Amino acid sequence: MTVTDLLQAARVRGVTIATAESCTGGMVAAALTDVAGSSDVFDRGFVTYSNAAKMAMLGVSAATLADFGAVSEQVAVEMAVGAMTHSAATLTVAVTGIAGPGGSDVKPEGRVCFAVAHLDSPTRVETVEFGALGRAKVRAAARDHALAMLRAALV
Repeated sequence: MTVTDLLQAARVRGVTIATAESCTGGMVAAALTDVAGSSDVFDRGFVTYSNAAKMAMLGVSAATLADFGAVSEQVAVEMAVGAMTHSAATLTVAVTGIAGPGGSDVKPEGRVCFAVAHLDSPTRVETVEFGALGRAKVRAAARDHALAMLRAALV
């Protein structure tokens, strides 16, 4: 399914989409808005690179950030739910991870956490270990995975 197909599936189902992105820096929103006419199903994108932005724009809890760190499934869920709360969307995707270079033994380069929130189903969350592919490749892989999660939510 292409991005155009994803947007058409959203139209058919009456779904409105928003994104909440950290390590991808708006790449998911850009992929969606690269398609002419996407404004009828794409509401907005939140680029919340800093913890302060995650808290201010999406309502991510300071306690969650302190307890689990920005790169965690818990934060991804709060980002996805926050994007729904602060938009007109009925389907949201959140991305937070370590694109590199760098990382640690606990949170290695290439770890990305995703969450998809939908009004009609439980929030889906997962972590993908892309590995130390390099910053650009991790970000592109994370964008593509987020789009795939949106597609899956529309099936």
